[in-house]
Amino acid sequence: MSQYRRTLGAQGEALAADHLEAEGYRILDRNVRAGGVELDLVARRGRTIAFVEVKTRASSRHGSPELAVDAHKQARIARGAAAWLHEHSPAFTRDVRFDVIACVCGPRGWQIEHWPGAFDAP
Repeated sequence: MSQYRRTLGAQGEALAADHLEAEGYRILDRNVRAGGVELDLVARRGRTIAFVEVKTRASSRHGSPELAVDAHKQARIARGAAAWLHEHSPAFTRDVRFDVIACVCGPRGWQIEHWPGAFDAP
């Protein structure tokens, strides 16, 4: 992966985290490995823990970034989330959700779209 793509991805993840915090979420983890899977963001708001996959693109010329979160990727994220919960699970039950945030750096600046509950665990 090129340095440009790594930098773009890091910018997207930072913007996604800022977006979540502005919406009242607390970021619990960033780029954490659990169960052999990298989880982009783990966030909490109230009793809900959201495992957030961030997809960043320089443009939407080749399609919307969120479309890259296919069934295979969803299964990997769910596996990582289960491992993370096993390691960090509090004594009380929380609601778990899988979100996707798409970040596109377009001609008018960054566009961020958040899909809470974008998919269910397979």
